[in-house]
Amino acid sequence: MPTIGFLLHSGFSPMSLAMTAVFSAANQQAGKPFYDLVMLSDTGGLVWGCLGLGVETEALSNRHLDLILIGGGVEACTPRTLRFLQRAVGRVGRIAAVCTAAFVLAEAGLLDGRRATTHWARARELQRRYPQARIEEDRIFVEDGPVWTSAGMTAGLDLAVAFVERDLGADIARAVSRTLVMYHRRSGGQSQFSTLLELEPKSDRIQAVLTYARRNLANRLDVEELAGVAALGARQFSRVFARETGQSPARAIEHMRLEVARSLMEDTDQTLDAVAQQTGFGDRDRMRHAFLRAFGQPPQAVRRSTRSLP
Repeated sequence: MPTIGFLLHSGFSPMSLAMTAVFSAANQQAGKPFYDLVMLSDTGGLVWGCLGLGVETEALSNRHLDLILIGGGVEACTPRTLRFLQRAVGRVGRIAAVCTAAFVLAEAGLLDGRRATTHWARARELQRRYPQARIEEDRIFVEDGPVWTSAGMTAGLDLAVAFVERDLGADIARAVSRTLVMYHRRSGGQSQFSTLLELEPKSDRIQAVLTYARRNLANRLDVEELAGVAALGARQFSRVFARETGQSPARAIEHMRLEVARSLMEDTDQTLDAVAQQTGFGDRDRMRHAFLRAFGQPPQAVRRSTRSLP
């Protein structure tokens, strides 16, 4: 039975505790208590979260653990905890940090020379403070050897389901996702960002255009087509669109196509030609150039990097 040590610090985010529901659901789906969970802290006792939620914990010790999870909402810890984590490498199968808890792993030296991620708003700071780490700021979660890191709090759920899939198989992981009313977990390679959220149009008219474009990516989606959806002239539409979103229609559509194409490359086995047609690039060469501009690597490299993740 794998033992999970859930490491908490004063001020932890209650949202990070949602991960425990994944392991509880996995035990139910497995039909037996597969995971054993123990709450840990530096000195033991009651630990208070940021909203006044208290959790009773055990003190750090040499007890056997298969997985150490550091809850989100914390980015600093005591020297005792740092030593505990440093000693755990090589003894514990996996060590994982949710959200800004990646700063704790970095301070312990566990991210030196490793790929990692954290919440997008803090990723560049993490890279600046710990230059020996290789921070991938738009990833949902990253595995590099025994060390795992995830993006914001909800990405911790994807991380936990990835552990379940690794330990108990895809069928139980899917059952856990259904039980918790989650989409089957997002792959670690998926982006933290969403083009539709990032554009933030200010009018229903432009929002309707973006919704139409997302549903019809295989179309040409030139200015005339989009202007027709907005019931505006082409020139007026381009001005309004740029004013509301900060981007030209062509640039926004390309970002949308890239987002969907990347998701298809990561999560399906469709050919490059099929993905290019489905997302409106038309041919694989045009899609390749777009990937190089946006990601600095061709679609094949994106697919290969994803296949190396769980």
